[in-house]
Amino acid sequence: MANADMPADTMLRTADGQPLKSALAKASRKARIRAFLLVVPLLIFVLLTFVIPIGQMLSRSVNNDQFSESMINIGVWFDENPNAEPDEAAYAALAADLVYSAANRMIGNAGTRINYEVPGTRSLFTSSGRKAKNLKAPFKEALLELDEDWARPDLWAAMRSASGTTTFNFYQAAVDRKINADGQFERADENSRIYMTLFGRTFALSVVITGLCLLLGFPIAHLLATLPLRKASLLMILVLLPFWTSLLVRTTSWMVLLQGQGVINNVLVSLGIVTEDGRLEMMYNQTGTIIAMTHILLPFMILPLYSVMKTIPPSYARAARSLGATSWTTFRRIYLPQTVSGIGAGGILCFILAVGYYITPALVGGADGTLISNQIAFHMQNSLNWSLAAALATMLLASVLILYWAYDRLVGIDNMKLG
Repeated sequence: MANADMPADTMLRTADGQPLKSALAKASRKARIRAFLLVVPLLIFVLLTFVIPIGQMLSRSVNNDQFSESMINIGVWFDENPNAEPDEAAYAALAADLVYSAANRMIGNAGTRINYEVPGTRSLFTSSGRKAKNLKAPFKEALLELDEDWARPDLWAAMRSASGTTTFNFYQAAVDRKINADGQFERADENSRIYMTLFGRTFALSVVITGLCLLLGFPIAHLLATLPLRKASLLMILVLLPFWTSLLVRTTSWMVLLQGQGVINNVLVSLGIVTEDGRLEMMYNQTGTIIAMTHILLPFMILPLYSVMKTIPPSYARAARSLGATSWTTFRRIYLPQTVSGIGAGGILCFILAVGYYITPALVGGADGTLISNQIAFHMQNSLNWSLAAALATMLLASVLILYWAYDRLVGIDNMKLG
């Protein structure tokens, strides 16, 4: 056998005279390059549609220059006087910035940024910006004559906080905290604490929906795995049928079924189970969200379970029963442990999909059944507070990553079976 100590002329060579070791290394390198080139389109797609958008979201959550780029002079005064009360120089800088921002049509952006933390102040900026060019010294008296709100300590605290481009204020707001007159964050009023409530509701409903999917999907997956092929194929078509129907159509169908004058209530009334005045409220609440989302996510639980159950040899159960085990003992000690990987895969898949859904809760959930994703969509589409939406989305992403980490520690990602 050839080795490194052999003379060069006795080493194994290829037909064209190259050393066999060098030829194998070259062939292996070419194979790796070809494999890499094959996945380059996928890498580019993931980079453009996943990595870059998430990076922009993370950046948006801590960077907001709506105020700092248009209110430069007051930002300089804040930097030079970090703990000072606003004096005539501060008001002079503010007046100059109002004139500049109004002239360059940026006053609305500055007002919107402060309005996130001190509601109702956008109109203060826009109205003062229209009149700022006529202001004369002393500027403090002139601005207070325009509007006494310019003396509010919480307004100045918010402007000081917003004068920098980088800020963690939106994360503070995302955990239901607000800025006070001293420029410090404190817990928001009880009626204003909505985000942590929505996070709690989102995770609680997601756990309930995942549990229901497991309870309903486990026997269906077992039936699929044990039926003859012809019958199992027919049942599999019924399981996959929701994938061939629009999500919006399925959701609106549940609205028809669940509403007060819907099909289910009408049937219950006609059977005398409930009275006309006692119709069940299953729409615009958590009940509607749970029912509709369980139906939508059920196939994502059935398929991983089926892929695992199909590989479990029936002889294991027969052997256990032949040794005296009862049906329950056989299921608990022989069958169920072998389905753990499918349960874990289906559970994490359903849970992650549930925490991110927003169309279904928006249509059937109402005020009590909406999730944190609906609030993120609201800030993206209506309030246009993209930084707060990014902060909420980042917190949701972090929660999902922690879930992945916990799953990996308890079960192992390598043991996940999705099909």
